[in-house]
Amino acid sequence: MSANYQTIVVGTDGSKSSLLAVERAARIAAAFDAKLIIGCAYYESKEQASKTLRQDSVTILGDDKARENLESGKAHAESFGAKNVGMEVRPGTPVEALMSIVNDSNAELLVVGNRGINSLTGRLLGSVPADVARQSDCDVMIVHTVS
Repeated sequence: MSANYQTIVVGTDGSKSSLLAVERAARIAAAFDAKLIIGCAYYESKEQASKTLRQDSVTILGDDKARENLESGKAHAESFGAKNVGMEVRPGTPVEALMSIVNDSNAELLVVGNRGINSLTGRLLGSVPADVARQSDCDVMIVHTVS
């Protein structure tokens, strides 16, 4: 494992708080001259979305909305110096999507916002940042995006 990050993944759901995570990831990518991959999950149907117990993240139905989020995330990342920015959409929960993108890209760092981690639901059912931190084989940075 090299000391430098070569591939960094960050998740966005289009929210202001997730764009703070994108900004932090972009600054790190710029510092290491790393590839930044912005990921967004989406649900293929309302039924899929309602199967997830957690309501701590923005529910995105269909990949059109996900792609819109990625476009704005990419522009945001580039404004903070990231030069090599890729975009990935994946069906499923945010955790499933991010783990899939991290594994497919052999990323060394995953950046997520802290939304949900301190909520009652987050403590009982788990939250996106806590779950990816447990499941990830790479470094995970949890950015303080909501107080």
